[in-house]
Amino acid sequence: METNEQLKSIVKEKYTEIVVKSNAGDVLAGCGCGSGCGEGNTDFMAEDYSKLEGYLPEADLSLGCGIPTDNAGMRPGDTVLDLGSGAGNDAFIARKIVGAKGRVIGVDMTEAMLERANANLQKTGFKNIEFRYGDIENLPVASRTVDVVISNCVLNLVPNKPQAFAEIFRVLKPGAHFSISDIVLKGTLPQQIEQAAAMYAGCVAGAMQKEEYLRTIEQAGFATVEVKKAKPIVLPDELLLQYVTESDLVAYKASGAAIESITVRGVKPN
Repeated sequence: METNEQLKSIVKEKYTEIVVKSNAGDVLAGCGCGSGCGEGNTDFMAEDYSKLEGYLPEADLSLGCGIPTDNAGMRPGDTVLDLGSGAGNDAFIARKIVGAKGRVIGVDMTEAMLERANANLQKTGFKNIEFRYGDIENLPVASRTVDVVISNCVLNLVPNKPQAFAEIFRVLKPGAHFSISDIVLKGTLPQQIEQAAAMYAGCVAGAMQKEEYLRTIEQAGFATVEVKKAKPIVLPDELLLQYVTESDLVAYKASGAAIESITVRGVKPN
């Protein structure tokens, strides 16, 4: 089994590959949620950002599984922290909401993504967005300085999730909150189904059971933990049948187990 550092190295390598292929105009094939570790363009998890104010097409690599800014309750003047900010998609949406008097900080551990994000930032001319190199388990952000933390299908890729939520708790101001979109599991997926899903959406491999995920948040100290949005992730039959038999697929559908995208919000007590 890989160590935490080895897992991070794998994720970093795959996200670098996404940027390289995107720059070349190729079909994405990485380890994110919208683009999996397998071949082909599998953006069945990604949401449509194109009609949102602040949307920058160059920053949208279809790697998310939700729109965390929808339930983030951001206000003009807020300081927003985007975890796993990638090419900057959610950061630019957040900047539109917080305005010129607000501030947006993006943190990512993949240098190629940061380069892409900063190139996109230069096109906008915004002075109140900053992209920092860093690890979600050890954020390069001062304690009690952030009004809202957002993240889109990234926490599932972090090996030490309790530490990640502890860091989110640390950087938030008292009374502040987070809004995170992520992938969780309901019930036990048959091994073949889980392996097939992970081939096409790397985040599934690191997904927790929904109840455990919410419990981890509460154990980090958050109050008023709410699932604001949930939707099933339905992988196409033709995709799964490349890896499992028809009887396996029928058994999976009858089991009640599922992959789910959730957007969850939690508040740091005063």
